[in-house]
Amino acid sequence: MANTTNPELTQTVDLCLSDGSLNPAARGHTRRPLHRPNLRGWGRTKRWEYWGLVTPTHVVGLTVSNLDFLALHECFVLDRRTGVERSQPMVSPLGLGTRLPDTLPPLHASARVPGVSLDFREDATGTQLSARAGGVEVEAYVERTGDALGVVVPWSEQQFQYTVKAPACPVSGVLRVDGVTHAIPSGESWAVLDRGRGIWPHHITWNWAAGSGVVAGKRMGLQLGAKWTEGTGATENALFVDGVMHYIPDEVAWRYDTSAWDRPWSMEGERLDVTITPFHVRHAGVNLGVLGSEVHQAFGVWRGWMSDAAGVRHSVDGLVGWAEQAENKW
Repeated sequence: MANTTNPELTQTVDLCLSDGSLNPAARGHTRRPLHRPNLRGWGRTKRWEYWGLVTPTHVVGLTVSNLDFLALHECFVLDRRTGVERSQPMVSPLGLGTRLPDTLPPLHASARVPGVSLDFREDATGTQLSARAGGVEVEAYVERTGDALGVVVPWSEQQFQYTVKAPACPVSGVLRVDGVTHAIPSGESWAVLDRGRGIWPHHITWNWAAGSGVVAGKRMGLQLGAKWTEGTGATENALFVDGVMHYIPDEVAWRYDTSAWDRPWSMEGERLDVTITPFHVRHAGVNLGVLGSEVHQAFGVWRGWMSDAAGVRHSVDGLVGWAEQAENKW
């Protein structure tokens, strides 16, 4: 049966009407970025590009974001062998030095503050990632090798979010930390995209999970979300098999212990039963008065199964990624 509340769209569409409200024709999901996020207004609009990289030795998170009142960027590195985190958050009042275009791809997103630069530059075959921040340097190329899940999450006609998620993207390059070079080896490293453009409520909590890797000779990507999509008719749940996205329109039940974030996190639904066992938990928070955020992010290894659109079950055993809870006042 067709999903009438969140159908698959196949043509380019504007996210907003001329008055800035949600375009009814934009409701749905896509296999590639087809929404033109023509946001209007100021004060509640949020824009970001996030790339998460998992290598055999490190996890890297690169964020360029503009929250209207300020831009908040970050370069995060976790050494998987030692458990040592390195984070360089950067705040820029009123989004100065930030480039986050409201256009169709290819995009060029960037951030410049004293001593720090982040560049995400798309081309016909992928995205070049470049970062310089506090002794950390990243030069990596992410290959575009299949589908990406685009979804419009409509809280109302005036508040809505357009998100693009793409796990299990092959990536290669180099990471340098205090002059020490670490390879981002092709075939063993994976990148995950989180693109956001929307008009948000002030206070919201979300869950997000991603996993990437090769299982039984197939490139597998896991993408799950919860809380923020409830009641909207949209989900951001999908399985990716060798670059083909299999959308899951149903909400997924999450189980995790907020008193022990390092315990396994489980997600269950008609088309999946998966668990991530953390090898590291990150707790990050920003308190700027009216604005603030708190994130618990568990990096770990997945096990379990997910089924594709034809009902075929696929193992996710051994995928590496994360599950998180984020609470934002913005």
